[in-house]
Amino acid sequence: MNTKNKIVCFIRLASICLLIVSCGQENPVMPELSFEEKLQQRLIQAQPGDVINIPAGTHEITRSLSLNISGVTLAGTGIDESILSFKNQVQGAEGLLVSANDFVIRDLAIEDTVGDALKINESNNVQILRVRTEWTNGPLSTNGAYGIYPVQSSNILIDEAVAIGASDAGIYVGQSSRIIVRNSRAEYNVAGIEIENSTFADVHDNVATNNTGGILVFDLPNLPVQGGRNTRIYNNQIFANNTDNFAPEGNIVASVPAGTGLMIMANDNIEVFENNFEDNNSANVLIVSYLINEIPITDPNYDPFPEAIYLHNNQYTGGGESPDSEPLALLQAATGQPLPDIIWDGMLAEGKTAADALCFSEAADTSFVSLDASNGFAKPVFDAAAHDCVLPRLTEISMSLSSQ
Repeated sequence: MNTKNKIVCFIRLASICLLIVSCGQENPVMPELSFEEKLQQRLIQAQPGDVINIPAGTHEITRSLSLNISGVTLAGTGIDESILSFKNQVQGAEGLLVSANDFVIRDLAIEDTVGDALKINESNNVQILRVRTEWTNGPLSTNGAYGIYPVQSSNILIDEAVAIGASDAGIYVGQSSRIIVRNSRAEYNVAGIEIENSTFADVHDNVATNNTGGILVFDLPNLPVQGGRNTRIYNNQIFANNTDNFAPEGNIVASVPAGTGLMIMANDNIEVFENNFEDNNSANVLIVSYLINEIPITDPNYDPFPEAIYLHNNQYTGGGESPDSEPLALLQAATGQPLPDIIWDGMLAEGKTAADALCFSEAADTSFVSLDASNGFAKPVFDAAAHDCVLPRLTEISMSLSSQ
């Protein structure tokens, strides 16, 4: 090859190299997205009917996730297998925030969020199946407030869930209607399961243990939705809810005595039956007016009194042995006996009778006290004759939701 041909070949080779380099600059190799980035991208780009799969493993998430597209399923491989860990979260108020209809989340865990773990807001037709929310360092006031948290929503099914360590409520459904919470376990929360300012709820076949209060049914003032009513609490195991109250000061649940099995506050038309109450150190069942909190009521439309509470066919074992409440402790000291199975504060709306507030058909050895709270707890009444009455049974909640 002569010199001229060598030069031509060299120029051609150089041109090819320059072309390769130039192409590399115009189309650089993009770094692979992290799991967190891929998941957030899929949630943002989701379309109705999508199933977003969470593989087995512990996946670190540092920022809140959100979804606002209806008809999406978020599916892991198991409640202890697919774990979204927010232990190093640096941004956001929740773990996962959903505002979407026809939403299903199943077979995964959400751990150690800064705030609420799973919040469902203004959504219809929601299924939360085999989901665990947990703060893994135990019951601390710095934990997020709520584990599983549907609010202002409707047609909600929570099934085979687990909630551990919430500084307010493990499973909380608020300002919602048509609710089923079943086959679930709540442990080491302030409130294990709470139905608040909601209507038409069935809470059944759950285990509530080692919480401050096992199950709460509350109606509170100054909220957009109030008038809580028509809740059935049945076939639950509610035992040993004796964990010290670790709610941040100022929260309404900070007033719940440690050792409370079931607490009903200012809610109407509640049916409680075929539950097992055992070894809740303050009270197996506590029924109170909102007035017991001694907080001024500024909402003119709010009714602070519980009415039409019907208890029947429950089992009571132990409990009431070391109450975490000054009035209850004084009563126990005065009697020298564990507190009764059913405790009512005795407060009534004007013109109402004891039977308007509470009826029960329990075994003959079931004990009861009305605390006479309106008169400074001066004359507690242990005779339950005024509550020997029967109320109409409430209707079962049914939903037409696809099985998952």
